Amino acid sequence: MTVMDFLKKVVWPISAAAFFAALFYPICVENGVCDYLKLWVFTGIPFGVQRMYFWIVPKGYDLGATVAIFVLNLLVGGVIGGVVLVWRLLIALCFMVKALVSGIVWAVGKVAEVAGR
Repeated sequence: MTVMDFLKKVVWPISAAAFFAALFYPICVENGVCDYLKLWVFTGIPFGVQRMYFWIVPKGYDLGATVAIFVLNLLVGGVIGGVVLVWRLLIALCFMVKALVSGIVWAVGKVAEVAGR
């Protein structure tokens, strides 16, 4: 378990999720109440658009239909990204627990080694 693994699997997903949640939070608040479904979709857009393998490309439509299809693509990307984001955060949690347990085992081994002298 290296520092780069920890940064890549724990720090990056948590910091990206926190940054995007803080960025999109003001958009999702109405009358002092946050719509968490909207926040989940908006936060998932950066994670999901890059993983979309099928984009609906508007061809031969007017401006209104083109914008609507683009928004549909972003919504689908946001839902996909929301699932990916939750998955990445669960992996980060598991990796943090694994790092914590291995650190405790290492510390107990060092204490037992010092006490055994």
